[in-house]
Amino acid sequence: MDLTIPPEIARLRDRIDAFVEDHLLSLESDRSAWDAHENIAEGPLAEMRAKAKAEGLWCLSLAPEVGGQGIDMRGIAVLYEAMNRSIFGPVCFNAAAPDDGNMRVLAQLGTEAQKARWLAPIVAGEVRSAFAMTEPAPGGGSDPGMMRTTATRDGDAYVVHGHKWFITGAELAEHFILLARTSEDARRGHTAFLFHRDDPGWQILRRIPIMGPEEHGGHCELRFDGLRIPAENVLLAEGRGLKVVQTRLGPARLTHCMRWLGLAKRCVEIATDYAATREGFGMRLADRESVQVMLGDLAMEIEIGRMLTMKAAWEIDRGGYARKEVSMAKVQVANLLHKAADVAIQINGARGYSRDTVLEWIYRYARQARLVDGADEVHKMVLHKTLVAEGRDFWRWETAE
Repeated sequence: MDLTIPPEIARLRDRIDAFVEDHLLSLESDRSAWDAHENIAEGPLAEMRAKAKAEGLWCLSLAPEVGGQGIDMRGIAVLYEAMNRSIFGPVCFNAAAPDDGNMRVLAQLGTEAQKARWLAPIVAGEVRSAFAMTEPAPGGGSDPGMMRTTATRDGDAYVVHGHKWFITGAELAEHFILLARTSEDARRGHTAFLFHRDDPGWQILRRIPIMGPEEHGGHCELRFDGLRIPAENVLLAEGRGLKVVQTRLGPARLTHCMRWLGLAKRCVEIATDYAATREGFGMRLADRESVQVMLGDLAMEIEIGRMLTMKAAWEIDRGGYARKEVSMAKVQVANLLHKAADVAIQINGARGYSRDTVLEWIYRYARQARLVDGADEVHKMVLHKTLVAEGRDFWRWETAE
């Protein structure tokens, strides 16, 4: 695995760095630029998105034929990390969840007609999207085999009944990808569908209040009571819903890690700047060994996360599924983000606990990282299963041919 990056990626990274520095950091400190759910408000967001498009920093991971720049996963690891130096960064570049993952899976698995109808408006920034899979108990969460939402074939359409919740972005989304059960077959019993928010037969029951700041559109609870979806809106094929999930969630988990690394680095940046100037008991915080140990440990943990993330990106780029690599990166970086925010708040003291910095925002946001796209424990179970199957080969170095 070669860790050098191509010059064109370095140039894009530098341009993103400049964009974040020149346009986004100042918005964080201007509360009039925030919405009621602690994200960037629609007016400033539209302005920043227009600037990002004009500067050629839009939808970088998609193929050129669908409106992107065709950057591979290793390049995206570098760029997404740079974007999320700002808490507002990814959405301004159309690189935020859930749109980022939805665009990727539609580009890979959609028909040409589906790409034109469902993908192109998301790429253009005209609409937002959501991915409706998770259900309340006793329905499916991390285990899709427990899914209770059904889609029953009726002529040239499917009729959906069921219940979903914690669907990110649903309140503002217009385009939805829905996973429902179409048979009792364990492997071919799920199907992915496309539907529009204006289609009758479903409703948003509530926007679920959460601990931390929210993505645009929140996290919503949905009820389906007779939604009719034309057969032409099946994504990939009937019974191939788990393939759609695998295609979407592996890279999506990894792009989460990329973005979280940017936030973790921002925490270190804020803590380091403060420690360099704050004095007490006759010396700067930066000169205290205890503070040096805290920051040095974080620097190491961030680099470990970057290496795991880059290794997973490399495996995907060469055609692998990177299941164990993504799981290791997801667990490491999710826990790292929480630790980075916690340590940075501790170094900043009362200032860190206040809203004079974005540390408390990151701290509250970070707690969900250990839950979204698979809880830590689920990923560790996956790793154990792989360890049992591979034995000592779990740690095998690839041999050059």
